[in-house]
Amino acid sequence: MLGVGSLFMDISSELIHSLLPVFMVTALGASMVTVGIIEGIAEATAAVVKVFAGALSDFLGKRKFLLVLGYALAAFTKPMFPLAGSVGWVFAARFLDRVGKGIRGAPRDALVADIAPRQLRGAAYGLRQALDSAGALIGPLLAVGLMIWLANDIRAVMWVAVVPAFIAVALLMRYVREPARDHAQDRIGSRLTLADARRLPLRYWLVVLLGAVFTLARFSEAFLVLRAQDVGLGLAYVPLVMIVMNVLYAAAAYPAGAAADRFRPRMLLLIGLAVLVAADILLALAASPLLVFAGAALWGLHMAFTQGLLSKLVSDTAPADLRGTGFGIFNLVSGGALLAASVIAGALWSVLGAPATFLAGGAFAAVASVGLLVTMHRRKPPIAA
Repeated sequence: MLGVGSLFMDISSELIHSLLPVFMVTALGASMVTVGIIEGIAEATAAVVKVFAGALSDFLGKRKFLLVLGYALAAFTKPMFPLAGSVGWVFAARFLDRVGKGIRGAPRDALVADIAPRQLRGAAYGLRQALDSAGALIGPLLAVGLMIWLANDIRAVMWVAVVPAFIAVALLMRYVREPARDHAQDRIGSRLTLADARRLPLRYWLVVLLGAVFTLARFSEAFLVLRAQDVGLGLAYVPLVMIVMNVLYAAAAYPAGAAADRFRPRMLLLIGLAVLVAADILLALAASPLLVFAGAALWGLHMAFTQGLLSKLVSDTAPADLRGTGFGIFNLVSGGALLAASVIAGALWSVLGAPATFLAGGAFAAVASVGLLVTMHRRKPPIAA
């Protein structure tokens, strides 16, 4: 049910986000740098909030309340997008939407680990990611169909996104149940201290570092949408880029998650980075929508190989009573990296053009791949144990 809730919220969010970059540039007159800053700040905001939400869920020993609160806040922001008359309105809506994501993210990821057997955590995270990605596939499909039906009226299409968002909230309120946790009573009434954070082991901090490196090697998917428009794809069909990306993401997330329960993490991470390099090269060289679609497909495959695996590594390395805090810190660091990557991507696009943006991402991913290859030939690291 956590996955189904993610599915409906992603239908809503991706219906809007598959059109939002084009809406900001064409209807509201935003620059590429502005798009990069808004996307980066939005995701960084979610990352900062995740730290506090994760720590609070550990403090309370409960996760569902924060989970539902975060989804509800995101649902209530959805009408702000079609009502937006300026970039400032869009920024406010994205900011509040990402606050909602931040509130729900770490408690939800920690709840998956609370529920799933340890030997199946990779599969559990893969399943949730697969359902999440299925929603991210359906949302842009709806956007394409509605754009054609409503004659490219972006605001009217974005109003439709309100409905699945509130369905997600209703389902989670009704059906999600928390397991009994032996340590919960010990945590209630205790105070989260710096000493608690110091109890996070070295292997956990290595996972945090890995997450930051992976995030620096990519940037907001908004640039995939803008790249499709840049090579001449019609406005009504721009969301097809997100559809293609999420077909691969949804199809591969569960098998990749299950593989994370059986194979060495570093090998799977290396595969993910190699796929990202190939995606960036295709997107940099693209002169037609077909190559953009191919690059977006590889981008989705990269996400499938890495996102569920990184969540499993966090849950495996953080102590059970600090799992929410662990996910919060992980997402904070990754969010800061995403902010930097998105701002740099927007600046490169404005100054040097679209190819430079994707070539820079591919170069960083290649450097990260070399780093992983070097460490694979050294003694076995703690996170691969």
